[in-house]
Amino acid sequence: MVLPANSAPRFAPSKPRAGAVSLVNDLWTYRGLVGNLAQRELKARYKRSILGWAWSLLNPAATLGTYALVFGVLLGAGSPPQGHGHLNSFAMFLFAGLVVWNFFSAVVNGSMNSLISAGPLLKKVYFPAECAPAANLLVALSQAVIEATILVVIMIAFGNGSPTMLMIPPLLIFVGIFAFGIGLVLSVANVYLRDVAYLVAVVLNLAFYATPIVYFESLVKKNAPKVLPVVNANPIYQFVKVMRDATYLLQWPSLASIAYIVVSSFTSFGLGWMVFRRYGERVSEAL
Repeated sequence: MVLPANSAPRFAPSKPRAGAVSLVNDLWTYRGLVGNLAQRELKARYKRSILGWAWSLLNPAATLGTYALVFGVLLGAGSPPQGHGHLNSFAMFLFAGLVVWNFFSAVVNGSMNSLISAGPLLKKVYFPAECAPAANLLVALSQAVIEATILVVIMIAFGNGSPTMLMIPPLLIFVGIFAFGIGLVLSVANVYLRDVAYLVAVVLNLAFYATPIVYFESLVKKNAPKVLPVVNANPIYQFVKVMRDATYLLQWPSLASIAYIVVSSFTSFGLGWMVFRRYGERVSEAL
């Protein structure tokens, strides 16, 4: 792997890092390596594939189509009118939520396996272990940008455009920060205990259906009002609500929602950073 001359120092044998060195500084110093790892992952993802990058569109489209058919057609789930007030589209309402969920789950799942995937390289040369999950974050972000762009294009094509869509870039950034904090913890845990991957698969599946993405908050309010505070306390749902407000309902999110996602994002990142710093220093020895 060739690094840009101005991006990162030459590799040295593995050694403990000073605790005072921040995670952000490490990632910035090794930004060239992070970019190269991400680029390698993107190239390997569709290697020897006939359709190649088309799968980045086909996979989310297939997921959207399946949920829209099952919940929107077979189960008759409705949706509120779009911001312009002329169209009700369950598929678009669902798509706005799936963009957030797909990004979140991609960061968590990818980060969890990133250290194991980078194990052979970590054993040979020194670089901060967090570069591996950070590279995965970039890969997941590239997919999220594609999906969000498609969402915006379709919304505008149906006359449902608004300046509120300017909320999408900062929202994706905060989703990434929130998920990255969780991913840092899981990446270390999965190295020492491989059962973590199986447990996370179960938890993510439960979390998806515990988040009003394929159903609506009003359904919870009607059938299980006591659960509603728990649903609203779910940070992922707050991200989904902001995305739907910005792209589907065309309204600015409330200050309470914005404050909640900012606080939850940096809390997740801070806790993940502390755990990773404590247990990730010698992770290469456990791989």
